[in-house]
Amino acid sequence: MNNENRNDEAVSPVIATILMVAITVVLAGVLYVWASSLAGESTGGGLDTYTFSHRDANGDMSSDGLDDLVHIQMTSGDGLNWANLKVSIVVDGGVSSLCVEGGDAATSDCTWDKDEDKSWDTSEEITISEGDTDLCDGTEPCSVVVTLTKVGVGEEDDKVIATVSATAENN
Repeated sequence: MNNENRNDEAVSPVIATILMVAITVVLAGVLYVWASSLAGESTGGGLDTYTFSHRDANGDMSSDGLDDLVHIQMTSGDGLNWANLKVSIVVDGGVSSLCVEGGDAATSDCTWDKDEDKSWDTSEEITISEGDTDLCDGTEPCSVVVTLTKVGVGEEDDKVIATVSATAENN
């Protein structure tokens, strides 16, 4: 006769509970490390939010160029340093033109002007004009898509802060 007692249970309930707690702690640690590494990553940019309105420049347009096209007004947002602003336009679905700030109209397809302080603040506006090249002669209203880009400083990337669709008309 065999007096050997056999226990058919492979793992006791106490050991199973200890294993489940250990696995839970390890998973929580892995999730914590993963989440903290995500929180530690930074794009280097702030949470810049700006809104803008636009209006037609209300001027006579010609086929000679140098016509004012649209006015863009900042309606909300923190001051944007003029040195960190890049303005480009697309007229009637054509090619994108980088506008020159207050520059020589002969060197660019478009220009934009600003006031004399250091930043674009709420309720201030810029005027976007043709350069020496005629982009909109005024015979028909022209669609003008203005892209405003905040130029990155240091390791920040450039960031498009607004795309404004406007219409330039001969008035």
